[in-house]
Amino acid sequence: MAKTGRHTTSRRSSQSMYVDGNTVRKVQEVPVKREYRQPEHSVRKKQARPALGPGQELTRQGKSLSREARRNRAKANSMNRNFAIFLGVLGVIVVFCSINYLRLKTECTSKRSQVASLESQLAELKEDNDAYESQVTSSEDLERIRKIAIGRLGMKYPSNQQTETYTTEGGSFVRQYQEVTGK
Repeated sequence: MAKTGRHTTSRRSSQSMYVDGNTVRKVQEVPVKREYRQPEHSVRKKQARPALGPGQELTRQGKSLSREARRNRAKANSMNRNFAIFLGVLGVIVVFCSINYLRLKTECTSKRSQVASLESQLAELKEDNDAYESQVTSSEDLERIRKIAIGRLGMKYPSNQQTETYTTEGGSFVRQYQEVTGK
């Protein structure tokens, strides 16, 4: 074990003796400080460059550029005014479309909540209507209605000459297209 300047402790028990590292974790040693070296591939070697005249520039291949080529490169690298205006207009359009989309999304959400509240009102009205209908039908006394119709109003049951029978061709209901006239 390397000397770290720390004391190793040992405990005595009635059965045996143990030292750090036996049943207890070993104390970490202080790491040796290493010096940092720059990797060789990142160090650029200086190469001899040819002397250039006024208004000349080197390319990657080591060739010199003319004034016109440099001007073309500068023009290509710089953003011209028309392109900047185009980007500005495009940005305004994107912002406008985003705001419009959010407004429409909010309207759609509010309409959905309105539809949901109207549907719940409709369900409540249907329940009320069913309750009133059952109350009216249960309170009707058909025998009493028949007695009033015959006694007070003078109504009579139809005779056999007044009734006509017919058969339907399908549906369970009949549509009347013209007035029924007596014979």
